[in-house]
Amino acid sequence: MRVAVLLEDRCQPKKCNAECWAFCPPVRNGIECIVLDDSSGKPLVSEALCIGCGICVNVCPFDALIITNLPEELKGEMTHRYGENGFRLFRLPTPREQQVVGILGPNGMGKSTAVNLLAGTIQPNLGDWTVNSRDWGEILESFPRGELRDYLGMVANEDVAVAVKPQYIDKLPKIFDGEVRELLERVDDRAELRKYAELLSIEHVLERKLDALSGGELQRVAICATLLKEAEVYFFDEPSSYLDIYERMRVVRIIQDLAKRGKRVLVVEHDLAILDVMCDLLHVVYGERAAYGVFTPPRSTRKAINAYLDGFLAEENIRIREKPIQFLRGRTRGEGVGMPILKWGDIEKTLGDFHLKTGQGEVKSAEVVGVVGPNATGKTTMARIIAGQMDPDEGWCTMDAKVSYKPQHVSADFEGTVQDWLDTELGNKWRAGEFHTQVVRTLQVDKMLELQAKNLSGGELQAVSITICLGKEADLYLLDEPSAYLDANARMEAAKAIRRTMESNEKAAMVIDHDIYFIDIVSDSLLVFDGEGGSNGNAVGPLSLRKGMNRFLSDVGVTFRRDHDSHRPRINKPGSVKDREQKASGEYFYAE
Repeated sequence: MRVAVLLEDRCQPKKCNAECWAFCPPVRNGIECIVLDDSSGKPLVSEALCIGCGICVNVCPFDALIITNLPEELKGEMTHRYGENGFRLFRLPTPREQQVVGILGPNGMGKSTAVNLLAGTIQPNLGDWTVNSRDWGEILESFPRGELRDYLGMVANEDVAVAVKPQYIDKLPKIFDGEVRELLERVDDRAELRKYAELLSIEHVLERKLDALSGGELQRVAICATLLKEAEVYFFDEPSSYLDIYERMRVVRIIQDLAKRGKRVLVVEHDLAILDVMCDLLHVVYGERAAYGVFTPPRSTRKAINAYLDGFLAEENIRIREKPIQFLRGRTRGEGVGMPILKWGDIEKTLGDFHLKTGQGEVKSAEVVGVVGPNATGKTTMARIIAGQMDPDEGWCTMDAKVSYKPQHVSADFEGTVQDWLDTELGNKWRAGEFHTQVVRTLQVDKMLELQAKNLSGGELQAVSITICLGKEADLYLLDEPSAYLDANARMEAAKAIRRTMESNEKAAMVIDHDIYFIDIVSDSLLVFDGEGGSNGNAVGPLSLRKGMNRFLSDVGVTFRRDHDSHRPRINKPGSVKDREQKASGEYFYAE
C-alpha cells in the first residue's frame, strides 16, 4: 500500500518551480500522477498512479512530500484519514475498565487524533475522507469483536461521558480569564473541589488568576479540573510536564485510584519511568511524523517500553529506530573530566519570601552536571546567577567562564524561518561538520528549516532552542528543562547530543530536568536541591551520580532499580519488597 502525504505547512508553491510535477516520470509520459491545483498551485499526488520512485520527494526544496510503502494488511485497518494526501491513522488504543492504559510514541503520530476519536469529538471515516458522516453500524463492523468495539458502540450511542486533560496547558489562560476557584467550581460535578485541591496541593492558588500561575501550578490545576468532571472515561495528555518527581508520583497515585473506582483511564506520557509505574497496559504508536501512525496491540508496560527502547517491534516485524537506546550498566562516569571551568561558594540569594543557599562546588571540562530537586527550591535562580542574569546577595561565583543559557520557558519572537533564525544566532556553524551531525540532525532540526519560527510546536521550539544553545561559543552550557515538550525518543536523543557535544569539545554543561531517564543518560554528577518550595532552597554538590540520586530520592521517598534486560531505571512500586529492601539499605537508586 502506497502512502503519499503533502505537508501543507511546508509546501510553498510561490517559492519553487513545481519540481515535484516537472521531474515526475509518469507526468513526463503523459500520466497525471501529480496534478497542480489551479488556485493554490499545490500538488495532488495520485497514490494509484505513483510508481514510488521518490524523485518528487528528493527534488522538493522544502521537504513537503512524503511517499512510503506500508504493508497491504494495514489497508483494512485504517481508522481515519485527513484528505487525499493527508495524515492517516491505523487502529486505535482500547480504554479498559478499571485499568490505566498508556500510549507511547513520538509526536505527530496521531495520538491526539486517537483521543478525539475515542472521545467522540470526530467520527472514524475508515479512510474515506469524502464522507462527512458514516453509519455507525458500518464503522463498528470494521472493528473485530472485543472491548474496543464495545466501547465504540457506547460512543456511537452517546452513552459515554469523557473528560480530557489537554496537552498544551499554557493555552488555558488564553481560554479562561478568571480565578482558579471560579474555573474549578464550574466543572466540579461531584462537589469534590476541596478534596482534589488538597491532594494536588493547589489550595494556595485558588484565588489567583490562571495567567499568574507557574507551569507546575497550571498543570496541577488542569489535572484537578479533569478529575472534578463526572465521566466514564478520562484522558490525560502529558500530565507530568512541569512537575517534579514528588508531584509526578502523587499524580500517579491519583490516576491509579481513579481506575480502581471503575473508570477507564488513558494516558499519553513521555516520561518512561512514570509511564512504567502508572500503567497496567501500554500501546506503542509508530509511523512517520505528520504522514501516518499505527497503534500496536496492548502489551505489558515493561515489555512495551523495552521494545520501544530497543527499536524493534516483534509483533509488527518492524524496526522503528536505527539503533537501540542504551542505558549502560556499571559505566564509570566522569573519567574524562578535566580542569574546573566554573567554581562557586556559599551563595545566598533572597527573592521576596524565598531564600537560596549553596555550599561550594565546581564544574569541570567535559563534565555534565545534572541538577535535580523539587520545584521552586532555587534551581533556576542559581542558573540565572551563573549565567550572569542575577547577582548573588552573598558568596562568590567565578564569572570568567563564557556561558550559553537556554531558559526554562522558551519562545519564538523571531520573524522568519528556522533557517534564518539559525543563521542569525550561529552563522554557518550549524550547516555542516560535527555539530550538524551530532546536534542538528539528531534533534531533527534539519527537517524544520523552512518552517516559520513563530509557528513551531512546543517540541520543535525546544529542539531549536537546544540547538542554538549548544551551537554558541561558550565554556559552560546551561540548559533549564530541555526535555519539556519533547517526546520520549527526542528526549533520549537530546540527552546524547548534549553529552557528545561536551565530550568532543571538552566543554561543560549544567542540565536542570525532572525526567530521571534524561538525567541518567546525560549526567556525570548531580547538584541536588532540597528545601521547601517557594520558601527556601539548599544546593549540595556536585556529587557522584549514585550518591546524588540517593540523597535526592530519599527526600522524595521513591526507589529505583535497573531493568534486568534494558538496564533502564524503573520505579519500584511503593511498599513492594524491593522498595522496602532498598530503603532499608539506603540504596534508593541503583547506578550499577
